[in-house]
Amino acid sequence: MKIKEIINALERFAPLPLQDGFDNAGLQVGLTEAEATGALLCLDVTEAVVDEAVMLGYNLIISHHPLIFKGYKSITGRDYIERCILKAIKNDITIYSAHTNLDNAPRGVNYKIAEKLGLSHVRILEPKEECLLKLVTFVPDAQAGKVRQALFEVGCGSIGNYDSCSYNLSGEGTFRAQKGANPFCGEIGKLHKESEIRIETILPSFKKAVAIKALLAAHPYEEPVFDLYPLTNAWAQIGSGIVGELEEPETELDFLRRVKKTFEVGCLRHTRLSGRLIQKVALCGGAGAFLLPKAVKANADVFITGEMKYHDYFNYENEILIADIGHYESEQYTKELFYSIIQERFPELEVQMTRINTNPIKYL
Repeated sequence: MKIKEIINALERFAPLPLQDGFDNAGLQVGLTEAEATGALLCLDVTEAVVDEAVMLGYNLIISHHPLIFKGYKSITGRDYIERCILKAIKNDITIYSAHTNLDNAPRGVNYKIAEKLGLSHVRILEPKEECLLKLVTFVPDAQAGKVRQALFEVGCGSIGNYDSCSYNLSGEGTFRAQKGANPFCGEIGKLHKESEIRIETILPSFKKAVAIKALLAAHPYEEPVFDLYPLTNAWAQIGSGIVGELEEPETELDFLRRVKKTFEVGCLRHTRLSGRLIQKVALCGGAGAFLLPKAVKANADVFITGEMKYHDYFNYENEILIADIGHYESEQYTKELFYSIIQERFPELEVQMTRINTNPIKYL
């Protein structure tokens, strides 16, 4: 298969429009038309990781953290990013990153962390808002099913664990075709009445263009009528962080020890133990300190993330246990997520997780 096919599979799982505004997820270096010789999965792209791909004979590196965040006016090898770019290009290696789009996606990075901790009843801690549209169109009775199906096939009508969701209302439409028209029904110059179905469905705003294209292709009218309404609803399946529950409550110390072991944490920083039992767990991989107030509001017993600032530990000290397990440690299992996505779609492709620990932080 071609590299672009692998990238398409990743972007079906974690569409690029789900990334946060500051991010630079997506294709970093290289071409996508080449046949894939293998994929190396990592959290960070370093020179050692590129060397590993060269040694394996792989021409695709997939990382969580983007190699390139800022614009470059020249590539001279003055830092590790530029050296990685030069080495990748020299060896015909393509680098692709799925970052906050994978964080925000359903079953994304934070769900993998929750899986490692054995959490159930998992849900998004801070759902995205103002990311949805309502599409309304009017179709002759006999063609309504065809138009509905065309919309569903491009991703309209998905709500949580349900798909093919729509609301349909019977009514009567009127129109008069003017000279030069080619009406599906009715006659030129005569007022026509047609029994129609009003179809309402929901879609992510980033699918607007593809939904309109599908609608126009399936609709029988020469001039289909449709409306798009922005929605302020929270999109419960997309967003930052998660909150879930342990099957059985644990003491604070037992829980922290299990977290330390599960994520191989060199130094787990936490707030004062208060003797509470831990059952409801909120978490966010990477730099998730901004979600601490949300975790408190969700009545979580503990909030786990990869980075916290000193003064964050002073807030909510009697309301929640805070555990900082390290940025790399919290997101290391993202490689497993990449692996499962690719292997499910391309079982014949050679895929390996890097053997290199790219964590720049060391513990004495």
